[in-house]
Amino acid sequence: MDQLASLAEGFAVAFTPANLLFLVIGAVLGTAVGVLPGLGSAMAVALLLPVTFSLDPTGAFIMFASIYFGGLFGDSTSGILLNTPGNSSAIATTFEGHRMAKSGRAAKALGTSAIGAFIGGMIACTVVVFFSPYIVELAKVFGPAEYFALAAFAFVAISAVVADSIIRGLVALGIGFALALVGIDGMSGAERFTFDSPVLFDGVSIIIITVGLLAIGEVLHVASHIRRGGGVEAPLRSSGSPFLGAKDWRKALPAFLRGTAFGIPFGAIPVGGSEVPTFLAYGTEKKLAKRRGDRDFGSRGAIQGVAAPESAGNATAGTAMGALLALGIPTSATAAMMIAAFQQYGMQPGPLLFERSGDLVWPLMASFFLGLVILLIINLPFAALWAKLLLIPKHYLYAGITVVAMLGVYAVASRYVDLWIALIIGIVGFAMRHFAIPLAPVLIAAILGPVAETQLRRALAVSEGDPAILVSTPLPVVLYSVLAVAVAFSVFQHLRRASARRRAAAATPEPVPHDTAV
Repeated sequence: MDQLASLAEGFAVAFTPANLLFLVIGAVLGTAVGVLPGLGSAMAVALLLPVTFSLDPTGAFIMFASIYFGGLFGDSTSGILLNTPGNSSAIATTFEGHRMAKSGRAAKALGTSAIGAFIGGMIACTVVVFFSPYIVELAKVFGPAEYFALAAFAFVAISAVVADSIIRGLVALGIGFALALVGIDGMSGAERFTFDSPVLFDGVSIIIITVGLLAIGEVLHVASHIRRGGGVEAPLRSSGSPFLGAKDWRKALPAFLRGTAFGIPFGAIPVGGSEVPTFLAYGTEKKLAKRRGDRDFGSRGAIQGVAAPESAGNATAGTAMGALLALGIPTSATAAMMIAAFQQYGMQPGPLLFERSGDLVWPLMASFFLGLVILLIINLPFAALWAKLLLIPKHYLYAGITVVAMLGVYAVASRYVDLWIALIIGIVGFAMRHFAIPLAPVLIAAILGPVAETQLRRALAVSEGDPAILVSTPLPVVLYSVLAVAVAFSVFQHLRRASARRRAAAATPEPVPHDTAV
């Protein structure tokens, strides 16, 4: 096949000592920046873009590929250890990953994350090499109505599946929508919920929302449970190996594959990056855990809850690079930064890139595979070392998390008001934890809310206000039908559990009062 021959030539170029050195440097730098809360993989590419100015295009893009995937590895590391994901794509991994860290299995969580990222990225890159024409066709199917249907599917599915209570899930979704509505309306130019403050014209950054809701909210929650006069609390335990045993592989491998299956199609679709597939993968694993009766999920942390979203995120990143190269369409913030890198060298990604710059594209494709291998070699053995962060006494650790998180917030736009916004959102996050309102729907609504609104308004503008356009093609009809069945099934299950609890309470005999009379 032509792809195999071209890929072999790409490996021949990427395997030179200089390019392998660029791969290693990019992996280390990307991971280091990605670990810092508030920065993430997109910021890693942006910050390290000037580093490549003096390199030839092939060496520069090989380093970019390594920085790109290295940043994704780092995003999950900070989320698992500090409950502060470096990027929104690592939010779903954070939920079970941080629970594993708190139960003394941080190294195992980091190892699962590294292996999941490797498996998802490898499979996705293979798909890109051999099936890029089909990815192009998949992306062409989606119009405004399809994008809106997909976003609506994500909203309701996450609220119904991730949340134990549908009402609480919808409340969380409403909070996320409220945050997403702040700022200037992109289509009309009208101000919305800005309180006449120019600071809010651009809306509330997802970094501020993520750091406030997860990091600051967690710090306040932990602080509220520290007993007064109880002395200094012991640090979180950190033990075990990052390498998976046979029992762990039996649990994780199906989750790796399910997550990859979620992530691959979404990389070619510009619906907000890898947030949708990672949350859907997480929700699926939670649903399966309930059927199995797995009590670790949501309490001590389940390995499947790390494996699935992590493989989904990197699978999406892999096919996103395919869509970027083949179509010139950035499907995530990090991919958009990669377009800036291409333009720096006077090239425009798109269908003609493979013909005009094949000597650059195929070494870049080969470097995806090599970069993932190098990152696995670097990160898996050092997972136990990263986990040592949890040995820091809790009062020092959470004080450090607060400082680093606020520095990440300040780095977004160098504004003090962002710190106050993060603190307010953190207080909201603390209250949500207190009332058992899930966090995931807030984040998915804040991320995809603007996308859904824009696509809905575009679809209605094209149809001159006729809502029938939303179900005028087969794909939205299928998505809405699946959504309706899923919601009905979820409501039925919630009602059945509530009925079972009522019957159990009614069957429990009331305690008979003791007769104390003489």
